[in-house]
Amino acid sequence: MLDLTALRNELREHRRALIEGFSSARPTVEAAVRLIRQLSREVDGTLHRLWEGSTLPRGAALVAVGGYGRGELFPYSDVDVLLLLPGELETAAGANAGAAAAAADEAQRESQRESISAFITACWDIGLEIGSSVRSVADCVREARSDVTVQTAMMEARFLAGSRRLYDEFRRATQAVLEPAVFLRAKALEMEQRHVKYENTPYALEPNCKESPGGLRDLQVLRWVALAAGLGHSWRDMATKGLITPFEVRQLQRNEGFLKLVRTRLHVVAGRREDRLIFDLQTAVAESFGHTHTAERRASEALMRRYYWAAKAVAQLNQILMLNIEERVNGSQDAPMRPINERFFDRGGMLEVASDDLYQRDPHAILDTFLTYQQAPGIQGLSVRTLRALYNAREYMDAAFRADPENRRLFLEILKQPHGQTHVLRLMNSSSVLGRYLWVFRRIVGQMQHDLFHVYTVDQHILMVVRNMRRFFIPEHTHEYPFCSQLAAHWDKPWVLYVAALFHDVAKGRGGDHSELGAVEVRRFCRDHGIEREDARLIEFVVKEHLTMSRVAQKEDLSDPDVIEAFARHVRDPRRLTALYLLTVADIRGTSPKVWNAWKGKLLEDLFRATLRALGGAKPNMDAEIDQRQQEARQMLALHSMLPGAEEALWKTLDLNYFARHDSGEIAWHARALNRRVDTPTPLVSARLSPVGEGLQVLVYAPDRADLFARICGYFDAARFSILDARIHTTRAGYALDTFQVITPESSQAYRDLIALVENQLAAALVNEGPLPEPSRGRLSRRVKSFPVTPRVQLRPDERAQRWLLSVSASDRSGLLYSVARVIAQHHLNLQLAKISTLGERVEDTFLIDGPALQHNRGQLEFETELLDALA
Repeated sequence: MLDLTALRNELREHRRALIEGFSSARPTVEAAVRLIRQLSREVDGTLHRLWEGSTLPRGAALVAVGGYGRGELFPYSDVDVLLLLPGELETAAGANAGAAAAAADEAQRESQRESISAFITACWDIGLEIGSSVRSVADCVREARSDVTVQTAMMEARFLAGSRRLYDEFRRATQAVLEPAVFLRAKALEMEQRHVKYENTPYALEPNCKESPGGLRDLQVLRWVALAAGLGHSWRDMATKGLITPFEVRQLQRNEGFLKLVRTRLHVVAGRREDRLIFDLQTAVAESFGHTHTAERRASEALMRRYYWAAKAVAQLNQILMLNIEERVNGSQDAPMRPINERFFDRGGMLEVASDDLYQRDPHAILDTFLTYQQAPGIQGLSVRTLRALYNAREYMDAAFRADPENRRLFLEILKQPHGQTHVLRLMNSSSVLGRYLWVFRRIVGQMQHDLFHVYTVDQHILMVVRNMRRFFIPEHTHEYPFCSQLAAHWDKPWVLYVAALFHDVAKGRGGDHSELGAVEVRRFCRDHGIEREDARLIEFVVKEHLTMSRVAQKEDLSDPDVIEAFARHVRDPRRLTALYLLTVADIRGTSPKVWNAWKGKLLEDLFRATLRALGGAKPNMDAEIDQRQQEARQMLALHSMLPGAEEALWKTLDLNYFARHDSGEIAWHARALNRRVDTPTPLVSARLSPVGEGLQVLVYAPDRADLFARICGYFDAARFSILDARIHTTRAGYALDTFQVITPESSQAYRDLIALVENQLAAALVNEGPLPEPSRGRLSRRVKSFPVTPRVQLRPDERAQRWLLSVSASDRSGLLYSVARVIAQHHLNLQLAKISTLGERVEDTFLIDGPALQHNRGQLEFETELLDALA
């Protein structure tokens, strides 16, 4: 009888010793490969012993499949096995068999099921997390025909124990059903779906080193399709068949080894099966490689940059080799070619170099490849021959190449083409041409952004912004950015904006102000490329100021004429304003899907329109503007059958600031909601679907008190609403008239159902006279824990020195705004304006406040100290 306890302890001890030895050794590829082979052999031996001690039927076989079948077992990977049963044991009793024979067959099958169950249970009991399947050869053939995943696992099958004859029969039968062309197509589609799942980029901030584009799975797919096509299983086999060059073999081996090392270290550090380089583990994995934090770079950044370069190389080689195998399998390498010019051919819609040594003989052809791609009709992509030639031509793109006037002309010509910039720049980046030509761009390839709102590496973010800018000029995308598309339709030189987008973040990660440094870089680019002075000045201005418009729109009071005048003086002319606006929208939308919303879009558009009027010479005339808004509001009220003059009861309690901060639609809505209720002693809440996008607009009207804003924030926080904007106003009659723009994580279709709920619950919450409850300490997200923002509080007087501008910056969490509002209430400060700005998982809020507590240094210090405590 096999002693399972002793076997479990032995396996656990041997695995622990192997992993500890690996952990304490230098982080080398050889050590990782040795470990995963040793772990596989250790499991082989354990399964052999279990098999020998089992009562499984004679003639059965135990087969390793999947990664374990390859003889590769990462520290915490599943052990995938196939229990192969002889077919005669699986057949049911014949229709003509007697009752005794049928009963004997049933007893035999029951005994078989029990022995299989006992074997699998024993595997789990000793600590093997196996993924098991039980099939006959006929079952395997049937499954292989219907499921390409099963077929793939069987391709890497390896005999472990039992009947070698049955195993050989299984191999012959499953190989016979393999159709190379069908298998290739299925694996290509499967890979495409997997890449879509991981956003089609190897540069995700938390990549999966196995499944993401450029991960180990991409290399495994190459081996599978090559094996299915009879082109070998190893990289050297494929080189012998002429699929890849010796240089590419070395690149594949080097980068595959690094990815295996990363995955092995990741498992060991996590202490579990974990293939994602999540923020929580990046630093620990980096330190296990020997990386340390420095003043210039985090340890995790050094690791991730190395990872991104490896993943990028794998993605490039995967594309080259997949196309090459596809040509062999489908016979498309013999497709007819149509000459485009002396350098390139059109081969079935793919751009083909005229000769393998084209780029060595004529380096100008490198950039001409992408220009021809844009200009030649019918070209859908680059052929494998062209991709390989580009991959092998990187050493020719040196300083002399970058300084060549013809190459500079070609690069500028690519940006000036009427279409294709987005695709071409991405092709140039994936083939390493962009970073080789723009050396400043090479420095940010694969560079992480350690903030809480960018979800892409710097190079991917820049290309996303170029894409957004390009889409402003494409009619099919007008519905996405209607106002931007309207402005773009009248812009004469789109390429100027593409250059600005390409350089706006190119100086990230150097220390110092990346906007200033980027302006220096783009000035040099414009000089080197002979760009006219006016265009060059515009590009430099937009790069230098690309954060300014967003800051003004989200942090300053746009109803203040002085704010608009100051911004207009800074921008100086409508052309610069338009360029800055378009880049600002493209930039915000290129950071993360979470950062952009319709409210931010409205703030930017309002700032643009107000500044454009100021630049046109229209002096702010607030009296005329307010008269117009009131007249429009009266017309709207008449449409709702409200008696003429009924609004005056409310309007006579309001000052100019109210009418300056609200448009005519909001003024009319407030007047309808408060008609005949101006003197109400109880809080009144009215909500409606937001007219500027998703979410609700909520009006709160109540006798003013110091803790009112805090109680409102407390309700929205408890109800899981996020406040995007708050317009605070106190009437002459002592009532608070506050308007909030809020959104909820729930589906936008549910907003209409929430209106009545918000109106009733919030009004009830405001009746409460008890002390403000303690704020909850909301849970921090993983990103916030990994990249914490140091809380900052800044208090400074406004230009008239009558009120105070409070700026707050911190990591976002539930209850944060309520915590701030509670401190404001406890110091009996009056809140006049709140600008709520959430950038991903970082908040940057601005409040306009006043009160006696701020008239003395001691009071200011106490207030700021309590705020910092609340934010911490």
